[in-house]
Amino acid sequence: MFYGASMELFKFAEKMRYAPTKGEEGMWSLLKTEPLTDYKFRRQHPIARYIADFYSHQLKLVIEIDGGYHRCSFQKEYDDFRDEDMQELGISVIRFTNEDVLQNNTKLLKRLLEEIQSLRNDKI
Repeated sequence: MFYGASMELFKFAEKMRYAPTKGEEGMWSLLKTEPLTDYKFRRQHPIARYIADFYSHQLKLVIEIDGGYHRCSFQKEYDDFRDEDMQELGISVIRFTNEDVLQNNTKLLKRLLEEIQSLRNDKI
């Protein structure tokens, strides 16, 4: 479930749980509502050498909430690299922007449920 994450990463992840962004707060609230209550998500979850914003081991799904700096080319490259690492571990990644979470909850929820359904269909 942690894919060899270091103790230092666990400590840092714990600190990050106490300082969420507004987008992370909004997503955490959404993840605790119907129809998502059947899935357990963890906040700031260490995986290998990364910290996922949200992770469901049941679904093997990472949800990332991207702030404005994710639009920078070097950050996009890093995010792509990180997503590839996750995929090599058998973990899917879905990304939303802060704006998606704070302004488009209905659209975000629909997209998230579609991704979950797709992942569940792949397991059948």
